[in-house]
Amino acid sequence: MIRDARAFWLRAPGAGEIRSVTLPEPGPEDVLVRSVFSGVSRGTETLVFTGAVPESQHAAMRAPFQEGDFPAPVKYGYLSVGVVEHGPDDLRGRTVFCLYPHQTAYVVPASAVTPVPDGVPAARAVLAGTVETAVNALWDATPMVGDRVSVVGGGMVGCAVAVLLARFPGVRVELVDADPARAAVADALGVGFASPDDATGGRDLVVHASATGAGLQRSLDLLAPEGAVVELSWYGDRPVQLSLGGTFHSGRLTIRSSQVGTVSPNRARRSYAERLALALDLLADPAFDALLTGRSRFTHLPDVLDRLAAGSLPALCHLITYDGE
Repeated sequence: MIRDARAFWLRAPGAGEIRSVTLPEPGPEDVLVRSVFSGVSRGTETLVFTGAVPESQHAAMRAPFQEGDFPAPVKYGYLSVGVVEHGPDDLRGRTVFCLYPHQTAYVVPASAVTPVPDGVPAARAVLAGTVETAVNALWDATPMVGDRVSVVGGGMVGCAVAVLLARFPGVRVELVDADPARAAVADALGVGFASPDDATGGRDLVVHASATGAGLQRSLDLLAPEGAVVELSWYGDRPVQLSLGGTFHSGRLTIRSSQVGTVSPNRARRSYAERLALALDLLADPAFDALLTGRSRFTHLPDVLDRLAAGSLPALCHLITYDGE
């Protein structure tokens, strides 16, 4: 049985390292998981990496199996896929998803892992947490058949939302991003693309995920009267300035927040486990592979996060591999 593992820790803001870990003995209701892949959630994890989590949000931002406290030292992450090496008979040998930080192996309660469906590749399954966020956002947004929808911000979450929206009957989706390279991603997702300056107006719904004040302002500007912006961005400690003159009041526009930490009130009868299982089922769609834009070995993770935070490594979801570390 695996007893020794290695984990990624943020030693100080901007400085990561790999540490050795001795795993506890699994109990009768636990599983021992050997990691195969993990995903770097670029927006959130670079905020953590740079120490930009506001003190008022330290509790709200805790990951399920986080160790340490913000700003550092802290072990953080929540997109892990591995194989159950030890545990109940119905899970042993299964590929599972877990909201666990970047670590080569770990012991958690069996209830904390969700089996990956047979039709979903293990690498794609790291997106489960991101697709779960997109599912919750659309439960909040309640798009309707035939809606004209823009997604402003072509990062991991924005692209996941766009994939799901494109499957709604009659819904016309336009992905809006300042990076022209996102046009190829939009094409792979089966949605339209526009720069912020060329984006189509008169939208019934805009989902905002660019994490910029300019993006949120442009989202409002794109709305038709009575339209709504669903805000998914996490800004950390950065202030956001908006102009709420113009048509904001006369057009009766709405800004609605959405956050995956709670199940949408529109689907309060669904449990967290049901929402995550749905996200994994949806990942059978190969369009989601367009969100996996690079891969690195686990031992390179300190450098990877440094480059992601600096912007020198462009990525949507950067995949971390553990085979040979």
